[in-house]
Amino acid sequence: MSYDEDERGEEDVPAQVAELANASVPTNLKAVRACKRCGILKTPEQFLDDGCENCPFLHMADDMQQVNKCTTAFYEGQAAVMDPRDSWAAKWIRVDAYLPGVYAITVTGNFDRDIEEDLENRGIRWRCRPPQN
Repeated sequence: MSYDEDERGEEDVPAQVAELANASVPTNLKAVRACKRCGILKTPEQFLDDGCENCPFLHMADDMQQVNKCTTAFYEGQAAVMDPRDSWAAKWIRVDAYLPGVYAITVTGNFDRDIEEDLENRGIRWRCRPPQN
């Protein structure tokens, strides 16, 4: 960065760097939950404040009941994905079309039937799988 750029306070930030600056990571390791559709890991408070960046149509922001319906504490493993488009791990866990963040490897749970029907009608797939009995 040149002196002129610093003085003006302007610099060209690559789009990828700007996207990484907005990556969603859990702010606390206790009570982390996974979005049942995309598997992103966040605290319940983060889902309540921001919703799910990958799934805005689930309308979790400002609705704790919806957060509880659309997230689960039952997941296995974690993968921090910085560049989903170029990451083999992101492709392997099928999050390569999503935003950078921390994702569950597998997600266990069920959506309520009305949410499943809405997603099916929209042609949207989800990652959670029914619990094994």
